[in-house]
Amino acid sequence: MSDPTAASSIATQLDDLRVEIDRIDAGMHALLIERSGIIDQLISIKARQGGGSAFRPGREAEMMRRLAERHTGRLPLDTVESIWRVIISTFTFLQNPYAVHADMAGGDAAMRDSARFHFGFTVPLHSHFGTDGVIRAVAAAAGDLGLLRAENAKSAWWRDLMPPEAPKIIARLPFVERPDHPAGIPVFVIARPVTAAAARDVVFHAVTLDRWREGLAEALATLGGAIVGHAAESDGAALLLSTPGTLPEGRLSATLAEFAGTTAVTAVGSHAARFELA
Repeated sequence: MSDPTAASSIATQLDDLRVEIDRIDAGMHALLIERSGIIDQLISIKARQGGGSAFRPGREAEMMRRLAERHTGRLPLDTVESIWRVIISTFTFLQNPYAVHADMAGGDAAMRDSARFHFGFTVPLHSHFGTDGVIRAVAAAAGDLGLLRAENAKSAWWRDLMPPEAPKIIARLPFVERPDHPAGIPVFVIARPVTAAAARDVVFHAVTLDRWREGLAEALATLGGAIVGHAAESDGAALLLSTPGTLPEGRLSATLAEFAGTTAVTAVGSHAARFELA
C-alpha cells in the first residue's frame, strides 16, 4: 500500500515548486516590461539626435558572447540563444520597424528556420528567389536586413555590395558555432552600411583578378584569411575573401600582387568572431 503521508508530502513539494515557477515567470515578464520602458527612452533620445540605425552588430555580438560564457545548467544554450535573439530583434523592431529579406530559392526550409530562430515572428519575413532580389530590397529600405547563404557559389553576388552606398555584410549567423546547431545553415546578414556600429573581427573583400597562380589560398591562410566564394566573370575571376580585422593595411594587396595578375579590391563588410561551444 502507498503511504498517504508520503504522497501528501510529495504533492505539497510539487505545489511549492509550481509556486516558485509562477514567481519566476512573473519576474521574467516584469523584466521584459521594464526593458520595454528603456526602449521608450532610447526612442525618445534618438529622435532628439535625428534618428540613427537601431542595429549595433558589435554590441549584439558582445552581449551574446557574455551570455554564452556565463550559461550553465540543463537548459540548452540553443534555447537561450534563440530567446535572446527574439528579444533583441523584437525590441529593435519596436525602435525602428524593419523587415528581413531572405533568399528562398528552391523553397529553402533551412533558410526559413534560420530567419525564425534569429528574428522570431514579430519581424516580417519576405521571401525572394535569388540574391539579387534580397540585395535590391535591402538597398531600397533604410532599416531592412537581408539573409544570404554564406556558401552560395552560384554567382558573384558580393559584387553588388561593392558600391559605397550598397548594403554590406554586418553579421554571420549562427553566432554560436557547433555542428548540430538547430539553425546551423551559414548565413550572412546584410544591411545598409552601419560603419560606426560594425564588428570588425572578420573583414570581407570583393576581389576581381584576371588570373592567379597556385598557392594563393595557402598564402591567404598565412594571413588568417580565406577564399569564401569564387565565380568566373567576363572580366576575370571574382573572389570573396575574408581576412582578420587586425590585418595591417596593404598586406592583402601585397599578397594578391604576388600570386595574381591585375586586381581590384573593395571592402564589402565585416562581422564579429563567432562563439565556439566547447
